[in-house]
Amino acid sequence: MSLLLSRLLKTPALVRHLTARSFSTSFSKKVSRTMINGDVGYIEFFKYPHDELMEDPGTIGSSQGAVATLKEGIVCLQEHPKPNVPDADRKRLSLPPLVTLPHCQTQIVTNVALSSFFPEEEDFVVAIKFLGPQLSLCRPARSSEWTNIRITDPGFFNSRVMYSKKDDMFSMPVSGGSYIRSWNLGEESKDIHKHKVKQLRFLQFPELEQSAWDLLNSCCTSEHLAESEDTCKTFLVKWYTKSNFRRKETQRFIVFKIDEKGDAEYTSNIGDLTIALHSKASAICVTASWRNRTPNIILFKGLHDSGTAHLYD
Repeated sequence: MSLLLSRLLKTPALVRHLTARSFSTSFSKKVSRTMINGDVGYIEFFKYPHDELMEDPGTIGSSQGAVATLKEGIVCLQEHPKPNVPDADRKRLSLPPLVTLPHCQTQIVTNVALSSFFPEEEDFVVAIKFLGPQLSLCRPARSSEWTNIRITDPGFFNSRVMYSKKDDMFSMPVSGGSYIRSWNLGEESKDIHKHKVKQLRFLQFPELEQSAWDLLNSCCTSEHLAESEDTCKTFLVKWYTKSNFRRKETQRFIVFKIDEKGDAEYTSNIGDLTIALHSKASAICVTASWRNRTPNIILFKGLHDSGTAHLYD
């Protein structure tokens, strides 16, 4: 987790201002601190440092300090390299062969989520969300097989799975974020099908002019759940990107704080927290001051860009 954050915290090279009035894009090496006419933050872009393991074509995701690779139907987990730690001392684990459900595929992965990375613990669970209907979970210490779920709602075919320590469940937001489904790998295999559904009620949105909403509606949007283990707060982050000559360029983030009742309220102030999003990693939400990080920001690494989104100046 700290490795991902430290890699994202590099000197910014470009700044994109997000204005509520014009939503225009401007580039500068200096950051404007002037809040004019409803500005809602800005994005600093920088070049993401090279990470050979994460950029390997066989790497399908990262979670809880472990990197997952997929080769010939076998998923392997290995601890992300750390300074002064010999390669031979890193934890490694091979998981059971994948089983593809009818009318599903297990070659293209949306993301991987782990409850932890302690393979020796009985409650250690791995979840893999594949592009399409299949969600697979495995508790390696107890079973040599995957528990596979075929999701019938096409709104989840592109969703990303997140492990909630607070609820001890794996959760996914539907496309658009109107509700969340959660699964728990219980003692019996049949327990996994007793999933929970939380309907979200969006109580507040950012105040943008119609032209700004029109631009957002033309973007590709992905929804990411992020939970702070320190504060137990849960956030739904909408990540807006726009295609430009085969590149997906980040346009904006909108953050909603979700409470136990399912109320989702727009916020530009997540307090003393930092959220990290990565196209190949599970979302991270940590207390900034405890880790000497900048608060109230989103660190991101997309397919073609990376940087820091300041939610409010």
